[in-house]
Amino acid sequence: MSLAEPSQLAEAVETRFIEMVFPSEANHYGTLFGGNALALMGKAAFVAATRRARRPVVMATSDKIEFHVPVRVGELVELIARVARVGRSSMTVTVDLVAEALVSGERRLAVRGSFEMVAVDGAGRPIAIDAPLPVQA
Repeated sequence: MSLAEPSQLAEAVETRFIEMVFPSEANHYGTLFGGNALALMGKAAFVAATRRARRPVVMATSDKIEFHVPVRVGELVELIARVARVGRSSMTVTVDLVAEALVSGERRLAVRGSFEMVAVDGAGRPIAIDAPLPVQA
């Protein structure tokens, strides 16, 4: 099996990755520190937006970050980032942070947020995002 050329790939629908929560990322309650959760979500938004735009991107805003349940040390977090809207140079990326207990497999939505990402040129000015690539059969 060979990989398709980049010009033949359809735009990525979502970006996913998994992290383990260690004590160094926790607060004094033994749960994931909110700032670390935001950093992980920002990274996921950055990767999803860059994969969509295929240009350098920067974060313009984060919006409506909702912390639903705490994530304990020793749990996994799965970050699921989706480009929800594409404008001329900006994109809205939604990110879900899902906590998973390793032994039981129980999963729960822990944090949800939205990020505005902007494609930029070498001087840091907004630049147009190309239309999505067609799906090749």
